[in-house]
Amino acid sequence: MSGTAEADAFQFNNQLRRLNDLASCASLFRKAIAPFGFDSFVCGEVDLSDRDRTAFYIIDWPDGWRDFYFGAGLIERDPVIDALPHRREPFTWSDLRREGRLARAGKEALDIVAAHGWTDGLVTPLPCGPQRFGLVSLFGRPAALSPAARAFLCLASICLHTHARALAPTNAFALAPAGLTARERECLKLVARGLSDRRMAEALGIAASTAHEHVENAKRKLKTRSRAETIAVAVSLGVVEV
Repeated sequence: MSGTAEADAFQFNNQLRRLNDLASCASLFRKAIAPFGFDSFVCGEVDLSDRDRTAFYIIDWPDGWRDFYFGAGLIERDPVIDALPHRREPFTWSDLRREGRLARAGKEALDIVAAHGWTDGLVTPLPCGPQRFGLVSLFGRPAALSPAARAFLCLASICLHTHARALAPTNAFALAPAGLTARERECLKLVARGLSDRRMAEALGIAASTAHEHVENAKRKLKTRSRAETIAVAVSLGVVEV
């Protein structure tokens, strides 16, 4: 980068704020991290109390790795996610290995990642509560990162997460939490605005019973007991904006 980490991150954020769709945000961020040896990343929010509620705003992974990660259930033994409760500062996979805090499953997961060609990663955690963490996780083959490079990447990651989360309710999630469908998310947005089943049905051109079913399905998937709790969880995951 040409200036200080803070100045470069400020310039990146100015460019990012002009974008209104997640695909363009992903493209800009990909170009920003490429000079440092990172070629893939993921941006989202993790619910440690129920990993099914994890929301991914952007998944910039090769299709083969994405299919393997979710198909093999790696999210349940991802050492990056396991490390989040103990982390408030950005960290690398090398940090996790060096500190010797990896469980066997975590070591195996990192070995699998290495087999796909990525030698290290940089993770920027964003605590959102005792059990919820935003994160931007970079994958690649980086050389040793200077303090300035690491600072820029972390600041840019924070900017990306903030903007992507704000755009998520009006964009398509890369992977919606708990497998919520587009229609279920649409109904939750209307519930958050105080609409009844009948008024939701009128707004969407569907039967009131169908609108009710969509909300109930969302409750079941998010494992909540009331509409109020469902909306609270949906807001926390960026499904519904306030």
